[in-house]
Amino acid sequence: MRLVPRPTVLVGGLVAVLTAGVLSAHGTPVAAPAELEPVRLAASSNPVTPGDFTGRAFDQCETVSESAMRTWRRHSPYRAVGVYISGDSRFCKTQKNLTAGWVRNQLADGWRLMPITLGPQASCSHRFPRYSSRVDPVISSATANTYGKARSQGRAEAEDAVRAAKRLGIVPGSTIFYDLEAWNLRHSTACNASALWFTSAWTRRLHQLGYASGFYSSAASGIKLLDDERVRAGSPHTLPDQIWIADWDGKRNTKTTYIRSDGWQDGGRAKQYRGGHNERYGGVTINIDSNWLELRTPKLPGGAATPAPAPEPAPAPPATGRPSNPTPRHTGTDMSDAKCSPASINKQSYRRTGWNRPANLTALQCVLKQRGRYPYQVTGQWNDPFEQGMRAFQRSVGHKARPYFVTQNWVALHASGLTGRSIGSRSTGPDVTWLQRSLNAATGARLGVTGRYDAATARAVAGYQKKVGLPATRTVGPRTLKALKAGRIS
Repeated sequence: MRLVPRPTVLVGGLVAVLTAGVLSAHGTPVAAPAELEPVRLAASSNPVTPGDFTGRAFDQCETVSESAMRTWRRHSPYRAVGVYISGDSRFCKTQKNLTAGWVRNQLADGWRLMPITLGPQASCSHRFPRYSSRVDPVISSATANTYGKARSQGRAEAEDAVRAAKRLGIVPGSTIFYDLEAWNLRHSTACNASALWFTSAWTRRLHQLGYASGFYSSAASGIKLLDDERVRAGSPHTLPDQIWIADWDGKRNTKTTYIRSDGWQDGGRAKQYRGGHNERYGGVTINIDSNWLELRTPKLPGGAATPAPAPEPAPAPPATGRPSNPTPRHTGTDMSDAKCSPASINKQSYRRTGWNRPANLTALQCVLKQRGRYPYQVTGQWNDPFEQGMRAFQRSVGHKARPYFVTQNWVALHASGLTGRSIGSRSTGPDVTWLQRSLNAATGARLGVTGRYDAATARAVAGYQKKVGLPATRTVGPRTLKALKAGRIS
């Protein structure tokens, strides 16, 4: 993990750091929620953040200026940003750009914010205290009263973070992430246990104060420790609502080999997949870490949903002219949708589809949803998660990622549903349905999508085979299947 940001010539002298993570746990009951000291709240009708969101995020040490954020909102693929709001161990303490007005304006412009605090760190970390034991003490490893001092520190950090969040207009129901630097899990049992008890108290206190708990850490240390605790029978610890995994494998997803696949699924994961590097959009360069988010607004303990996000005002259209509609409802792994039916998906032609050419937009959202690329409600309207899912599919088949869908994309998308079995005379079922759609996109055969391999389908297969230079066998074998899945049309 990069502990100190590297200097670089950027807009506003920006530098990047987001390190380590949070371990979430719960133990000895704590007192009923006490009132926090009065704080001057930012007047706000802000939405819960980050809310329901799937897509790309960046983070950096110093909060980016409003002008840079506006430029990146119009020109970059990022739609969420990590922001340090509190914590005595954070490197960038001043945060001159971070105000209630900044928060309000970014949320209004469509950004999702991930508030972060970096306070006491693991007692066995050799990199802390960062300043001094009086300024930023580490988590106490004293075992007395079941790590009572560590739990007290966790509660205090939660209260400080909520005060900071409220001053900035970050509303209850939002997730606040604790940044706990990586450490060697083999160093000390007391170090690991105190970190768990600290974060357990942090999580529980956040819940009492109406906020969701997030946890960011290295996949190999904090995240692994937390996941092991998740499956331990009789664990006394409260787990966080969302985890933010630091695993710089370069893969834009939320998977990691360090933990089990079943934890924090369906909207509970984010991953930092690339460390500090420069990116430039609209003439503005920022040194960032890159992240992929698959998040849903958590429910707080007791089963009550957190406050519903306020309706998002429609941001100004980006420089490209593409609309930016509010993010639709997240539906997770549920592939059904009221707008998706044979009538809305099965077409005799699949033309270029973009924000200004909306033909077959509903069909495209439906098929991307069925292929696991768009876990949101089908609206038939252009929106950020849809464009992100569309681009992700294009990249997955080796096509250029564009803000529109062309013929080759349609061919490959429909062919992605094929199981790999040979298809020919007397074949029926879903494979034939996917094939007929793919042929309609590739050849203009205008087949009826029936799921039956009839004479017209056989002729269309032969026509496609000739078009891509294959023998016209009228049967879909491995070579034809490979061409279809690659989206070849010539």
